[in-house]
Amino acid sequence: MSVLSTIVLAAEGAKIALFFPSWVFPIIAAVVFVALGFVVWSFRDVANRHSQKTGGSSASGHATNH
Repeated sequence: MSVLSTIVLAAEGAKIALFFPSWVFPIIAAVVFVALGFVVWSFRDVANRHSQKTGGSSASGHATNH
């Protein structure tokens, strides 16, 4: 037998016990995705909230009226 087939047969014999059932991992991923989406959503329009502190200038620092 070749080395590759020996590795495949050895990998099939060694079963690793998971911490959770296999259906729990996609749920964990979905919860993390929703949590990160909430973080991104909470920072929406932050640049426009405090325009009075910047003097109403544009983001590049140049005034539009010359």
